[in-house]
Amino acid sequence: MNNIIQNILVIASVATALLFLIKKFFWKAPKQKKACDKDNCGCH
Repeated sequence: MNNIIQNILVIASVATALLFLIKKFFWKAPKQKKACDKDNCGCH
């Protein structure tokens, strides 16, 4: 029984790590539109 629980925890840990790496390096976030042009409006 303990072996099954260990396998589930290992698979969940690996899946979480892979999702984190995919989100960090490969997920393309939508580009934000700039509300200001070249003047300093305090949005930077």
